[in-house]
Amino acid sequence: MTADRAVRSDENPARLTVVVLTYNRVHQVLDTLAKLAALPDRFDIVAVDNASSDGTAAHIAAAFPFITLVIAPANLGAAGRNLGVAHVSTEYVAFCDDDTCWDPGSLSRAVKILDAAPCVAVLNARILVGALGTPDETCERMRESPLRSEVLPAPALIGYIACACVFRTNVFRQVGGYEARLFIGGEETLVALDVLSAGHEIIYIDELIVHHHPSPIRDSAQRRRLLARNAAWVAWMRLPPAEALRETRNAIRIISTERSTFSELRVLLAGIAWALSRRRVIGERVKHMLQRVREDDARHAREI
Repeated sequence: MTADRAVRSDENPARLTVVVLTYNRVHQVLDTLAKLAALPDRFDIVAVDNASSDGTAAHIAAAFPFITLVIAPANLGAAGRNLGVAHVSTEYVAFCDDDTCWDPGSLSRAVKILDAAPCVAVLNARILVGALGTPDETCERMRESPLRSEVLPAPALIGYIACACVFRTNVFRQVGGYEARLFIGGEETLVALDVLSAGHEIIYIDELIVHHHPSPIRDSAQRRRLLARNAAWVAWMRLPPAEALRETRNAIRIISTERSTFSELRVLLAGIAWALSRRRVIGERVKHMLQRVREDDARHAREI
């Protein structure tokens, strides 16, 4: 497999690179990399080890010498992907985590779609979860997005899912990638707002497929707190004051309800000052997009 992958890459240079982020899940990432290497599509692979302590980097280097391996100096969370993109030389970059993998043909199709739609900067794929391939609920809602246009090949979005997307590499770099202070949990929101504010589009492509096999090693309570905290920080960075206040109240409620330590509340409030120092409110076009999606979400909730 190793030799075959290298020969095919030399015959015809890739136009897309897959960046795989991993942390302390050596067996899962080795399985994911093996599946990626076996795909018929032509692409390069960059694996980013977020300073794992389980020997992940050594195992990747031994099993996949043709893969570019990047070792983070510490666990950077989502910002570890930025290190991977720094080693990308192709015009497009796809992402997946150690528990997700692209379906055969999807990456080749993504290149064709982006080639044909210069105003589009990000594609979000359809996620199928587990051995049964259960459709991801978020993707189901993306398919029904109210943001449609005759100039776009698919429904437009106000966000995307980090482990199931394809970017124009230059756009990812222009917006600065992922903010390290957010670590992980809703880290896509800030990037998406900046991509849209720069005049680009994000669209959902149902025919692009990513398979997700969630790891059982998850702390759902901690993730809820991080999601709420990050939503408040991003709101203070980009959204109107009323929305920022609402997200802050929600974060305080979640942190208090789950009996978190006082230090988490202190971190939340201290981070608001930092967020305000980076404040750059979105324009009317993006505000309108957000409003339309929220109204559609409210309508959908009433119908359930």
